[in-house]
Amino acid sequence: MGSNLLSLIDTHAHLCAPEFTHDLSAVLSRAQAAGVAAVIAVGETLADADRNIELSGQHPMIRPAAGLYPTVLEPDQAEDLHRFIRRNRPVLAAIGEVGLDFWMVKSEKDRELQQEIFNGFIALALEMDLPLNVHSRSAGRPAIDLLLKSGAIRVQLHAFDGRASTALPAVEAGYFFSIPPSVVRSRQKQKLVKQLPLTCLLVETDSPVLGPEPAVRNEPANLALAVQAIAEIKSLPIQAVAEALAANTARLYARLHGRAL
Repeated sequence: MGSNLLSLIDTHAHLCAPEFTHDLSAVLSRAQAAGVAAVIAVGETLADADRNIELSGQHPMIRPAAGLYPTVLEPDQAEDLHRFIRRNRPVLAAIGEVGLDFWMVKSEKDRELQQEIFNGFIALALEMDLPLNVHSRSAGRPAIDLLLKSGAIRVQLHAFDGRASTALPAVEAGYFFSIPPSVVRSRQKQKLVKQLPLTCLLVETDSPVLGPEPAVRNEPANLALAVQAIAEIKSLPIQAVAEALAANTARLYARLHGRAL
């Protein structure tokens, strides 16, 4: 993939992660050279949310998001983030990442609390008219069910680990599924790409994880690998896939402060 392709958007990356503390500028330069125009920087805590906004002021290609990781079962922290999101709504690209994680959270009581916290963020997203950037590890069906029941409209399900059949109600609702570079080594992700329509796909890196090699730090420059994999799986020209992904991303994220995503 070269500069002749449309600009790509990394719709889910953890740029505030400690793995990027010492060389973020170089990481972003490599991303730009690989055709990445913008990165939506998601967060897992209030500190991440603050840091993402700080980073977006230093690096114009970063679009900040704010969220609470689903394993943080602390309603007080969720309320703190609600206040933060209300206060910083004009500069935020999304609420995320938020959602459900039944791989880590096992007890029914804790899962109920997790769903209550997630439901609060869904309601806030509707009120603030912000996209939801959703984590649903081992909880694809309940996450989608809750989103649909709660009337969520602007939704990205990141690195979805369920079956395509589980995803279909979300596709019908107009939700999007973002594909990371790990698709090159994940049969599950490959099946998802094959069976879901291109019109509901986005790309992400989930940097610093979910790269093409499991033990190597992932970074936004690897986004091109996800685009190439989608093109190969769907037997479509890379340029056509890049155009479709750009259109999908624009539908979900539109513009932020006059800056085209």
